[in-house]
Amino acid sequence: MARTTSRSTSPPDPQPPRNRTPQPLPRRGRTAGDFVKAFLAFVALAVLLVGVPGALVMFVGWPLPSGAPSLSWLQQEITVSTFINVLTVVVWFAWAQFTACVLVEIKAALSGVGIPSRVPGAGGSQMLARQLVAALLLVGATAAGFAPGLSQFGQSLEGNQKPASAASAQQTPGLFAPGQQAAASAADALAAQAEQAAAHAEGGAKEGDTKYYRIQPPEGRHHDSLWEIAERHLGDGRRYKEIYQLNKDREQPDGSKLSEASLIRPGWIMEMPADAHGGELVEMPDEAPKVSKDVKEQISDYSKTGDQRQGGGQEQGGGQEQGGREQGGGSSVDRDTAHIVLPEQRPSAPEKPAMPQAPATPGTPAAEAPDASEATGGSTSDGSGFGLPEALLGAPLLAAGLLGALGRRRRHALWQSAMSAVGGHRGMHPRTPTGDAADAQDALLVGADPEGVRLLDLSLRGLAASLAEENRELPTVYAAWLTNGDLHLQLAQPAGRPPAPWQLGQDQTFWVLARTDAERYEDVDTAAPYPGLVSLGTLGGPEESRLLLNLESVPGIVSLSGAESDRAAVFASVAAELATNGWSDRMTITVVGFGQDLTPLAPNRLRHLEDVEALLETMEAETRQRRGALGAAGHDSVLTGRTGPARHTRWAPHLVLLAAEPTGEDAVKLAELAADAARLGIGYLVGTESGDLPGAAWEMEITRAGKLLAPLLGLELQAQTLPEAQQRAIVRLFTEADPESGSGPTGPDDGPTGAAPPFLVDVTEQGRPAVYARLVGTYEIIGLDTPDGERSALMHEALALLLMHREGVHPRVLASALWPRGVTDDVRDALVERLREWLGTDPDGSPRLRADGNGRLTLAKSVVSDLDVLRSLYHEATQGRGAGNRAVRGRMLTDALVLVRGPLLADRPQGRYAWLTHEIIDAQLPLLVADIGLALCEFHLEKGRAQKAIEALNAALGSAPRDERLWNELLRATAATQDPARLRQVAADLLARSGARGLPPRTEALLDELLPAWRSGVTAAG
Repeated sequence: MARTTSRSTSPPDPQPPRNRTPQPLPRRGRTAGDFVKAFLAFVALAVLLVGVPGALVMFVGWPLPSGAPSLSWLQQEITVSTFINVLTVVVWFAWAQFTACVLVEIKAALSGVGIPSRVPGAGGSQMLARQLVAALLLVGATAAGFAPGLSQFGQSLEGNQKPASAASAQQTPGLFAPGQQAAASAADALAAQAEQAAAHAEGGAKEGDTKYYRIQPPEGRHHDSLWEIAERHLGDGRRYKEIYQLNKDREQPDGSKLSEASLIRPGWIMEMPADAHGGELVEMPDEAPKVSKDVKEQISDYSKTGDQRQGGGQEQGGGQEQGGREQGGGSSVDRDTAHIVLPEQRPSAPEKPAMPQAPATPGTPAAEAPDASEATGGSTSDGSGFGLPEALLGAPLLAAGLLGALGRRRRHALWQSAMSAVGGHRGMHPRTPTGDAADAQDALLVGADPEGVRLLDLSLRGLAASLAEENRELPTVYAAWLTNGDLHLQLAQPAGRPPAPWQLGQDQTFWVLARTDAERYEDVDTAAPYPGLVSLGTLGGPEESRLLLNLESVPGIVSLSGAESDRAAVFASVAAELATNGWSDRMTITVVGFGQDLTPLAPNRLRHLEDVEALLETMEAETRQRRGALGAAGHDSVLTGRTGPARHTRWAPHLVLLAAEPTGEDAVKLAELAADAARLGIGYLVGTESGDLPGAAWEMEITRAGKLLAPLLGLELQAQTLPEAQQRAIVRLFTEADPESGSGPTGPDDGPTGAAPPFLVDVTEQGRPAVYARLVGTYEIIGLDTPDGERSALMHEALALLLMHREGVHPRVLASALWPRGVTDDVRDALVERLREWLGTDPDGSPRLRADGNGRLTLAKSVVSDLDVLRSLYHEATQGRGAGNRAVRGRMLTDALVLVRGPLLADRPQGRYAWLTHEIIDAQLPLLVADIGLALCEFHLEKGRAQKAIEALNAALGSAPRDERLWNELLRATAATQDPARLRQVAADLLARSGARGLPPRTEALLDELLPAWRSGVTAAG
């Protein structure tokens, strides 16, 4: 099922072009030359099919041995007879292949339906067979226009024997070559092709041999497309643009019009270029006995439509494309038939080198990144001899989203566990990932580009805010490109000049924002304008470009074909990024036929449905609801509801990911729903086995080699995927962090007092460490000399990272944390070696910095931080010796609280320790301090020492000022002093700390019990 749009068109010219005259034209007569060609073709076929095998049998005989060869046969002397027999076998194979080609071509020519099957490895043999069969059948009725003629054989052979990818890369408009020189070559080839097509059209018009094609109804899963029509009847699928230009915006028999090359309907009439050939074509309906009367009338009426612009579509299109090439610097594209184009690169500043180095992470200026071949983020393995999942390393936006969502999940688990353990005062310690989950987490840490995500979000929201200030609507954006740190938005159609600091790109449909301008953006209170953007892959080259497709803006369905496992990996990547990305507010992602296990990534966004029937029922209801809501709000589309006067109405996108191809009636219903989806903010990505899907606006294919191909869009990318092994590892990370799953930090086997921390130290007098680092408060190191001034800060930061991860740190994670913009392996290894020398060795000679069995860097137990001591003291006081000895418990809790000297790494220099944003220590440390304060408070209240309890709670509040548990215990301890005025003052202080949100409900309820008149008393105290 295809879709039409309401594109306005100019009225047709009353005088139709000469190549569309409806009057019957005489058939082309058979000339003497035709009969001569047919005779010669017959002789050539007879010689090749009969003469060659006959000659071989007569003069050579059977070339193969009569019996099974033995080992001694290999030691015999190679004679002239042996050599002749080998050549004979080769000739027999060539003859058999050519015979197969002839049979295939004869079948296709006589049936007149479909394109001839390709004989594997035939190449020029099949082309020769096609020309000979065409010449032989030239005098028959079935051969009219079958082949372009023997005179074109050399040219056709050259054009048809190129591999599909290579041919597309050289000739298809809008196809992305890896450099400007390749793009220029593509444009030159395009111009030559346009001139040739114009010449064909002109010649055909003079002869008056206008031909038409009627779009065929689907057969099974096969649906007609302009690409296949051009391949069958023009010899090259890339000439579909010529058919499109001839028929664009002309009224079809059903009253609709062709407005997009990928959307056609059965029963439509297509005027064909003059050199079209094949049995399905109709030259003149009056002389076509197999065509019904109604079809003849439709073709006759259709031939009267159109205007001079369409009649010269080939020639004019070629001129436009050539002009686009001259103005755009090699980025030419037919704006009506292709929507995604590689943006031009902004020229480098004079001081930068002509060929900047590739960034280690997308979004990073190339001048600050090392060579991509040596960068840590791009190598397949590290010096320890093992690697990390490349799928996550090469997906910086996906990795950043997953890492941020995982951090939020772990923080939520910590708070939820703490709030549910008021009576137990447990210390919360997330479980350490192991195996594939640990590798996946390391890959996320290495590959993530949170800064790139932040800038993308700021840029898009800033654009929306600027357009709202100018009272302008958001333009429809088909795609975004991240290239060399710059953001390129490709619009569906020109929308005027963009607001500053955005600039026009290579033409009116590109808006560009430089990274330096994006960094000046600040947070704005506006809805995310394009939440449906999702990464599909990268285009390699000197400057890597990453494509983000806006799924909700596609005018119809996006289909994805390929092997099932490859499609599943693409679907999983799309679902995971949409569920966790940082440039959208809210959305719904419905997955069908896959991804049930992905819901832990974002339970509020991801929804899994079992089958297509449930999907159709859901989407029919939502489509009706959205149409009604848009009409009631007076908006044309969801974009006008996201900004401007109605920006408070946040039209969240609904993106449907259907992995399995729907069949029969379901496919038609889905196509009908998708016809109006772009306006409603609904996007459809649907998998298909055959590559043909009703209503598919854009068709893509994932290859076994990981390439994402879209010939009609001119795309050939390295696809972004999330293979099944990485899916399981990522889901495991999220489920283990979920407190409701029973496998999070407070699992069912942890006991009433919680899980033990992963690393405990000896807190007795005999347990003095060799190296002691104070991280809580001012960063200090005891037991080591200060390293060289230039490297001191870097080595201190590396040691802090290792101290916070006693389970070990992957070398690539260490390098990514210290050098977010990338670093070479030799620099990383040199730092590790200096760090090892600085830390020294233990008395037994073992180094204090070592690598474990998995290659991760770990510290010896003789290197300790105050965080380790803090956790160990609390654990020993509540679950160790202090659990049965009150005096030991009080002393250890008091010693632990004394260690808290301020926030973590209070004096860290600006611009460093950015990796702390990925950690949960900022949530874990306040909870641990609060647990210590609560335990010490309980210890003192047992003996009635309310003042001591209050002092312990106030000390804990210095590091955990918003912990509701501390507030409530402080109220209880103050109430124990029997001083109402003091209690009112504490209540006033807590109310001031709570800010505009006010006191938590449980705290208010406690005050109602302890001080019923607290509301008036607090006002007076304040």
